[in-house]
Amino acid sequence: MNNSGKKGFYFKQYEEKGTSPFDKLFGIFKELITHTSGDFDEAIDWLRELDKEYELTDENYTIEDFIEDLKAKGYIREEIDAEGGSGLGITAKTERAIRQQALENIFGNLNKSGAGNHKTKAAGLGDELTGEFRSYHFGDGLEKISLTESLKNAQINHGIGSFELTEEDLVVEDSTYKSQMSTVLMIDISHSMILYGEDRITPAKKVAMALAELITTRYPKDTIDILVFGNDAWSISIKDIPYLKVGPYHTNTVAGLQLAMDILRRKRNTNKQIFMITDGKPSCVKERDGTYYMNSNGLDPYVTEKCYTQAAQARKLHIPITTFMIARDSYLQQFVDKFTETNQGKAFYTGLKGLGEMIFQDYETNRKKRLK
Repeated sequence: MNNSGKKGFYFKQYEEKGTSPFDKLFGIFKELITHTSGDFDEAIDWLRELDKEYELTDENYTIEDFIEDLKAKGYIREEIDAEGGSGLGITAKTERAIRQQALENIFGNLNKSGAGNHKTKAAGLGDELTGEFRSYHFGDGLEKISLTESLKNAQINHGIGSFELTEEDLVVEDSTYKSQMSTVLMIDISHSMILYGEDRITPAKKVAMALAELITTRYPKDTIDILVFGNDAWSISIKDIPYLKVGPYHTNTVAGLQLAMDILRRKRNTNKQIFMITDGKPSCVKERDGTYYMNSNGLDPYVTEKCYTQAAQARKLHIPITTFMIARDSYLQQFVDKFTETNQGKAFYTGLKGLGEMIFQDYETNRKKRLK
């Protein structure tokens, strides 16, 4: 059949240009290593299963070739476990690559946002020029004086017959203060974060990695501390985020808030904030004698009242709390609403979809507030 005179469309499977077999597999591997909490063997097993189903490799580049490339490029290394056995584990280079991918996936629009130093509305002793001019005041830095505008003033005020430049002629260009922000990100690792067949901890980890990468690379003057809370609360380092796992814990929101405020008290920045990712149900508090009061049945007033007390304390310290509730439950929302009202903070009932974008937008908004 002769089709030479016909017009139409020819469809074929999309093939991304310029992507090497290693890069294609590495992108998938980074997602899998996050889901498996840093377990290399489990991630590779999943990759092999995906390869069987979707034919990710061929005879020219196999999974074994990919593993050898990971070794050669410094992404994995031989490790000795506690029992004396050997195996492969990811390196700090991989941890950084995972954070970068999380940032790109969640905050991809950052690539369009220029230099990335966010300004407050307050003009002052900053280093971001506004394009607006004002008269020179004693104490203004000489580097802020606009020579062109000052010379124009001198000509207008004294004429062009004889050059004269006085202090009254000097003009400076206003600048805005680049605010510094200290943030504590609280992540709920209680058992409820994986109940009902919904994996809530992996999206939370991705958001934590992306936010950490955002702050350390784009806002180096800002600080980010990350803590997790179950029966107790403890700080973790950025490099430990991929390895986070949900435990057989209750939710001690009070302990998390107390630790977050202790961390922020030691920060010198004026702007401070707490981000809390949780499914919204506090169920545990630690008593003064070291024992734990636990109740998973509904919202226990004994527990919730202690949460409200911490919210009020944060408000006194001028620390807003933004709660990202990732469970759809109108009953639990009652607690979050009252908690937010007590602190005068904010709450987002996001579910899992859009969690990263919500946190990024709120971080950007908070950075632009005028310094106290």
